[in-house]
Amino acid sequence: MPYHRGYDVAGSLGPLTAETLQQSAIPVDGPMATRKQQFMDLLGAFRGVFWAVFAMSGVVNVLALTGSFYMLNVYDRVLSSGSVPTLVALSILAAGLFLVQGCLDVLRSQVLVRIGMWLDREASPLAHDALLSLPLFGQSASDAVRPVRDVEVCRSFLSGQGPVAILDMPWMPLYLAFVYFLHPWLGLLATCGVLVLVSLTLLTEVLSNEVSRDASAAATQRMNIADSNARNAEVLKAMGFGDRASQRFAEASEEHIAVQTRASDITGSLSGVSRVARMCLQSAVLGLGAYLALQHAVSPGAIIAASIATARALAPIELAIGNWRAFVGARQGYARLKRTLSALSDEADPIDLPAPSRRLVIENAFVTVPGTQRLILSNVSCQLGAGDGLGVIGPSGSGKSTLVRAIVGAWPLARGAVRLDGAAIDRWPLAYFSSHIGYLPQDVALMDGSIAANIARFDPEADSRAIIEAAQSADVHELILRLPEGYETQLGPSGTNLSAGQRQRIALARALYREPFLIVLDEPNANLDAEGDAALSRAIDGVRMRGGIVVVVAHRPSALQAVNLVAFVSDGQLAKIGPRDQILKEVLHRPQATA
Repeated sequence: MPYHRGYDVAGSLGPLTAETLQQSAIPVDGPMATRKQQFMDLLGAFRGVFWAVFAMSGVVNVLALTGSFYMLNVYDRVLSSGSVPTLVALSILAAGLFLVQGCLDVLRSQVLVRIGMWLDREASPLAHDALLSLPLFGQSASDAVRPVRDVEVCRSFLSGQGPVAILDMPWMPLYLAFVYFLHPWLGLLATCGVLVLVSLTLLTEVLSNEVSRDASAAATQRMNIADSNARNAEVLKAMGFGDRASQRFAEASEEHIAVQTRASDITGSLSGVSRVARMCLQSAVLGLGAYLALQHAVSPGAIIAASIATARALAPIELAIGNWRAFVGARQGYARLKRTLSALSDEADPIDLPAPSRRLVIENAFVTVPGTQRLILSNVSCQLGAGDGLGVIGPSGSGKSTLVRAIVGAWPLARGAVRLDGAAIDRWPLAYFSSHIGYLPQDVALMDGSIAANIARFDPEADSRAIIEAAQSADVHELILRLPEGYETQLGPSGTNLSAGQRQRIALARALYREPFLIVLDEPNANLDAEGDAALSRAIDGVRMRGGIVVVVAHRPSALQAVNLVAFVSDGQLAKIGPRDQILKEVLHRPQATA
């Protein structure tokens, strides 16, 4: 499971910020543990294919001289000799070479498109795994989605004309050498034109780089506001400040549009200047060639050949300037993706351990808010054995929910360990560990899908009997059967088709699926009626009777009826832990204690 080493050698808390995430190695769960190596292997394979495409580009650019040689021979040989067979032979040869060039050009474009699709296919799962972990380190929902967007940006760039321009640019000296061969003055003029356009390219890079970062930040800010407004739509509507929320979004949109306009203006303006410079240079080459022809320094055919070759030399630069925004976006996306995935440890996958069956131990646990240095829990230690039920009580903000998040690995520990049967939870393969954990968070969120799929945690090999048993344990089986489509009822986004109490009971069934050893419930009766409270107590009793461990965060006393131990958390400390009746009696008269 995710496990952040947030302490330095002296034991002081290190900053758990986004920068820390990017700069420090973060040991993570099994699938994440090899992600860095997977990404590096992917880049290695990508480089090999890239060099093959680069070699193909060399052949395409050599064949692109066909037009220049054809015009040179037509003007200097065919017109002077009047030989029709020579014209036919040259035309057939040129047509054949053009056909080969066209086929290779199409093949190169198709290969680049497939490289983009291949990158998307191979990198998207890695980016999605990172998406699941980034929120655990304080990243917003929009920031967490960024790795997936970065993969899409890279794929879109590879499928466009930008890579073609970049692959063609190293072959410009070939065309310049050909123009120099025709006459040194023509070559010098073409070289000066290339230097002008290269300078425009460098200027585009300098001006676009910072504004592209600003555009990315503005887009993220706008999406963060939109995501927040969507999640709080009911509150905005009911309390009547939706117009102010819309104003915040409008202001963020204005900033986003302004930055995007500035970026487009830079690229568009420099692209226009480059087109004008290219046309001027082509005309200058024709003019200089005509002067040299009048001086009998070059043949008439050299004028046309030099113009064609010069235009071909300048085309990749003009194309690159036109696609520079896409190039900068892809480069920044690639760099972010590489940093994010490379920041993850490449430790070996944990080995399979025996199923936990004896105890849960928390050792000197320190927990901070992900992405910050704010300490929520400090030096928490306790031990639970098979069959124990622990109720966690305390005032609001004391750290109860933080404790259970740390127990299941949803929030990383800054220091200390959570162990099952002696093994720290980050030593368990994620899929195997998760099968022994049941977790009901305070904010219940079901996923878009059927009730059966949600209870079974979207297991493709789900056992119908196990699904029904979990629903019966949560006393929600009859409720599900009364729905129009029973277990196949589609919940919609976040399970909004159901009431809060129904969602909570289905989420409880999900936590109980396949009888995990450790069940962690954060205010499981917040939306339950008396019947639901009774069902919850029976479910806790059932877990304890089969030798499992239950941890329950409670604000209502009814959730504590089935536990044998109670822990009182106050000001980030585990102030007391012991038999239920004894602890409740000791804290009963404390106004800040909530049970």
